[in-house]
Amino acid sequence: MERNQKEEVQALQDTIYVLGGKWKLPIINSICNGNHRFKEIKESIPGITSRMLSKELKDMELNNLVKRTEDRDAKVSILYESTTYCQSFGPIILEMIKWGISHRNHIKNREEKV
Repeated sequence: MERNQKEEVQALQDTIYVLGGKWKLPIINSICNGNHRFKEIKESIPGITSRMLSKELKDMELNNLVKRTEDRDAKVSILYESTTYCQSFGPIILEMIKWGISHRNHIKNREEKV
């Protein structure tokens, strides 16, 4: 089957547009690891500011990656959860984590040989 380069480039650009940047994947990873409150998510991601986390969560909500639930009567009034749509990306995130670990080891081993 012949691959459509134009379609593939568009698909990659769409993916990077929705999930690109420094913070979106760490936020998804944090939420999928059980952090559902703003403070928990912020504390689990070194270096992210409250302003940036707020902006990214709003953007991710617009792209149907995160569901924001508000319950004024509850002790924790706002919760963030990954959507089923977001969870469909889970296996890819796990592969990216594996690749990242492997890459770090590859670079470290290469530096030791020099």
